[in-house]
Amino acid sequence: MTEEFLHHIWKFRLFNQLELTTANAEPVEIIKVGEHNFDAGPDFFNAKIKVGTTVWAGNVEIHINASDWQKHHHQIDKAYDNIVLHVVYNADKPINRTSGELVPTIEIKNRLDTKLFQNYLNFKSSNDWIPCEKRIGTVPHLIVNSTLDRLLLERLERKSKLIMDSLALNNNNWEETFYQLLARNFGFKTNSEPFELLAKSLPSIVLAKHKSSLLQIEALLFGQAGFLDEHYKDKYVQQLQNEYAFLKKKFKLQSIDKHLWKFLRMRPYNFPTIRLAQFANLVYNSSNLFSKIISSEKYNELNTLMNTDVSVYWQTHYTFDKVSTQRTKHLGEDACNNIIINTIVPFLFVYGKQKDEEKYVERSLAFLEATKGETNAVINKWKALNISAKTAYSTQSLLQLKNEYCTHKKCLNCSIGNYLIKNS
Repeated sequence: MTEEFLHHIWKFRLFNQLELTTANAEPVEIIKVGEHNFDAGPDFFNAKIKVGTTVWAGNVEIHINASDWQKHHHQIDKAYDNIVLHVVYNADKPINRTSGELVPTIEIKNRLDTKLFQNYLNFKSSNDWIPCEKRIGTVPHLIVNSTLDRLLLERLERKSKLIMDSLALNNNNWEETFYQLLARNFGFKTNSEPFELLAKSLPSIVLAKHKSSLLQIEALLFGQAGFLDEHYKDKYVQQLQNEYAFLKKKFKLQSIDKHLWKFLRMRPYNFPTIRLAQFANLVYNSSNLFSKIISSEKYNELNTLMNTDVSVYWQTHYTFDKVSTQRTKHLGEDACNNIIINTIVPFLFVYGKQKDEEKYVERSLAFLEATKGETNAVINKWKALNISAKTAYSTQSLLQLKNEYCTHKKCLNCSIGNYLIKNS
């Protein structure tokens, strides 16, 4: 037996409550099981329990054995004096509060459906990709869809915390926070950290003062990235160096270390130099970018904003001083979608929550519905299990399900797992 399973049993009343009594034979009626507490302290808050003829409002503590109360030193902790009911699998001994008063205790060992526990153990011991891999196809679509809806909001809330932390560091400056988050995601996974460091070393207001000159924007970005410290032959790069030398002194800038950027095992199209050139072009062509993002109502408007190109020099280069075949280097559909999913959507979600403007929250979800879903190993596996993953709304939910629940076998915290435990 596990406490996790007992919490589940109590939360959903999955035990026989007929003629329920305490260890002292007092009748018990469960009016309200309470609110599950996942932090320190009693397991359930604000329960309402009738013991004998008295209705008690307070907390519930759950253990495998009643004697675990003493193992956890609750008998000397006044925080547990307001426990109105002690729920145990095995009532092996009477338990007292710090005052010496007896704690009402119920034993549920003989009130459980053993099949439920066996189903739970089967999932916990599973070596499949997800514990319910062989059974998920039997779950009603309504349960699957409602679970994914909840998990999408959970995922957005988690991303929201990162944005809120950044917003606090930026003194609630929305434009600066968006600029830093956008920069970080332009680096994608491999170069996200140096991109973020670059943005933090180069305030957006400095770029804004030079938005009329792509040369100066590139000089600031490549200079702050540490790429202009070497000797180059190309005249354009020398121009960048001259511009940066002046701007660095003017704004008292300090560049980051060039060695932070990663090129190894990357396709040239994804080199950080190309991403920086695309980012420079986006800044140059999109005045008041944050305002435009906030006011965009359709996915196509976002896609148009993000589908940035590179300057003439970078059409024939992947790195400085090395000429390549001329090519346009648009950000690309997958990269645009990635930025919409990981930057714009969570930012709109937070903005709507903070400003108490539901339209932005709804718009963020609508953008996910309109965005093509990611393709990766996790999503491909879900598709193999016949779970639809056509839009980013679905793929983001499925990533949350796999990474936060299935991988850790949190089947009891998952509505899909709950259904299968009760119906397998």
